[in-house]
Amino acid sequence: MSHRHLSRSIVLQALFAMDVRHFNDDNCESVLNETIQDFGVGVDNQEFVTGLCMGVMHKKTLIDEIIVKAAPAWPLENISVVDRNILRIGLYELLFGDRDQVPPKVAINEAIELAKIFSGGSSSKFINGVLGTVYREIGEPGKEQVSKRKSVNDREYSEMPVEQKGAAVVYAYDTEQNIHLALVHDVFGYWTLAKGSIEEGESSEEGTVREVKEEINLDITIESKLGENEYIANHPENGKNRKQVTYYLAKSDFVPVVLEKENGGLDKAQWFPIADIADLTMYDDVTHIILLAIEKITKK
Repeated sequence: MSHRHLSRSIVLQALFAMDVRHFNDDNCESVLNETIQDFGVGVDNQEFVTGLCMGVMHKKTLIDEIIVKAAPAWPLENISVVDRNILRIGLYELLFGDRDQVPPKVAINEAIELAKIFSGGSSSKFINGVLGTVYREIGEPGKEQVSKRKSVNDREYSEMPVEQKGAAVVYAYDTEQNIHLALVHDVFGYWTLAKGSIEEGESSEEGTVREVKEEINLDITIESKLGENEYIANHPENGKNRKQVTYYLAKSDFVPVVLEKENGGLDKAQWFPIADIADLTMYDDVTHIILLAIEKITKK
């Protein structure tokens, strides 16, 4: 076991002890010292251990808010104590750590390894999905919806790089002419739309058709544009950037939907009768787009 990995293991055990005993950061140093005495043979970088443990505890409220907002289907109290604290370590290193010493991908991989050693079952997949999605879509706290040009912290809005994305509300008729929508489920517990980045040289429509095929293996025909949305995301390495999403209404044959991209923060894909849509947990902007789509479909 590498020295840094051993150090993170010590921090995890200290955080676990404080969590189950409901201690706050005032107790961090004493609990950490006890943990090092009991399990820390071979730890030669106590400064790293102390800094990581204290850092997590000082940012714990903010980190927990990120988890709560990102994963409403997984309340903190329902996440195992081990997984909860692995996420805290991973998110702290990903969002607040020294990226020269611990690049984002290293932070994610180290958290996955902790899950493999100290947790069980599908925990490593869950940790990977959560941290991977935060890395790609959030980067750091403060994903901001925008409606007009403005300055944001250290980079002017007009100077931010722009990433074009396409998404589709895909519908199909079953053999009895009932309408179904194809949705994907993310690791945060939301049902959402298949989407992806538009590549250079593609039109928005072409890129959306390709991404839906790659993500859920459906051949679609775009019928109309439903709307647009833009938000500012914070990438751990590249800073703030603008993500512009164009939404389309698209039709497909009613064939099995298969999740092809298992590493994109998604864990399943499924057809839903439109009568069941209201019972699903979805993002507010996606709900709005889906309601527009249903209105268009049912007026045909």
